[in-house]
Amino acid sequence: MLYYSLKNCKNLVSFEDAVLTGLSPDGGLYMPKCIPKLESKFIRQLPIYDINTIAMSVIKPYIGKYIPEKFIENIIYDTLNFSFPLKKIHDNIYVLELFHGPTLAFKDVGAKFMAGCLSFFSHKLEKNVTVLVATSGDTGGAVAKGFHKKPGIEVIILYPYNGISSLQEKQITSLGDNIFALEIHGSFDDCQNMVKKAFLNKEVNKKYTLTSANSINVGRWLPQMFYYFLAYRQIIVENPIELICSVPSGNFGNICAGMIAEKMGLPIKFFIASTNINDTIPRFLISKKYHPFPVKKTISNAMDISDPSNFSRIWHLYKKNIFQLRKKLYSYKFTDEETLESIEIIWKKYKYMLDPHGAIGYLGLRQYLQEVNNTSEPAIFLETAHPIKFLDHMPLFLQKQIVPPQEIKIFLNTKQSTNQKISLSNNFNVFKDWLLERK
Repeated sequence: MLYYSLKNCKNLVSFEDAVLTGLSPDGGLYMPKCIPKLESKFIRQLPIYDINTIAMSVIKPYIGKYIPEKFIENIIYDTLNFSFPLKKIHDNIYVLELFHGPTLAFKDVGAKFMAGCLSFFSHKLEKNVTVLVATSGDTGGAVAKGFHKKPGIEVIILYPYNGISSLQEKQITSLGDNIFALEIHGSFDDCQNMVKKAFLNKEVNKKYTLTSANSINVGRWLPQMFYYFLAYRQIIVENPIELICSVPSGNFGNICAGMIAEKMGLPIKFFIASTNINDTIPRFLISKKYHPFPVKKTISNAMDISDPSNFSRIWHLYKKNIFQLRKKLYSYKFTDEETLESIEIIWKKYKYMLDPHGAIGYLGLRQYLQEVNNTSEPAIFLETAHPIKFLDHMPLFLQKQIVPPQEIKIFLNTKQSTNQKISLSNNFNVFKDWLLERK
């Protein structure tokens, strides 16, 4: 499989090069040259296969010969070593829980998979690799955990000052060793732009072998396809069905991976991109004008993104045709007040506790079913993080009901590693100088 830059389809690279560089030299995101189609028989028979076999069938065509099959199997086994339960909330609405990994967030899958790939490639290179990553919350913790103490790899994480939860910050700043945390006085979009500029800066690239662990990197982005296959595996019974999927959307990597899964043959009827008040894409689908506003802070901070990188992949996937895109994608925005109200209602009625991001996923699905397609077909929303990660934002009467999972208790009582946390302005030159002077 070869990958091309969205800015120049003639710039072709291998999976290895796409993972190691993260971003094309021309600044474009990489896309697979083709999307392989899975056999319909394989899709129908998903329930008979174990999750590792499914993941291998899905991801292997995108890797090809660049990682030996046995090594890919080991990466998958290490990546998917926790559960992905699908639970019925009410009527035909189901939730896919993606928070049972080591940092209680859906990004554990992409981070662990990419860490395995990068470890293999860096060993071949026989030189150190520096991972630059911007985070609006969960990516940072997942990447820090996935790459912690990996030989030959250091990780530099940029996160917005006062823009992530206290637990998310502890997950980023408390590990130390090869993990470095930069608190940026700006928004996630500022952090993301600083990372992109670093990749294009000659001085920085002369000193570092850089890659990214954001979903701009195909090694982090593509494994998110697994979620949709695992959801379908749990819900299909006798007859072929089509899923309706609502995805809490910030940088749009997760929903874009779902769209790739659909192109591979997974029966997904519609996608709903559910956002908070940072609503660039809901507005775009109505007006056809892509106009990001300044980022507004919300209680669903992982979605506080106004200029989502992965939307360029989605736009390309649908041939930059708004009419084709509208046939497959709906998008709605919701306020903090609506989010909290939804959390309270779902708990009181169904004794299920949503986090703020999952609550927005539920709200988007409910609005779609009410306004567009009042169907009895299975409708799924993704619960992307455990409520404990956003304890301070949860309704007061629910906070005492949240039981911390065992794997997170260590962080609740951990102090941040102050020597690993550095505060910088959102000026790229300041960041560049820090990179150039640090070693």
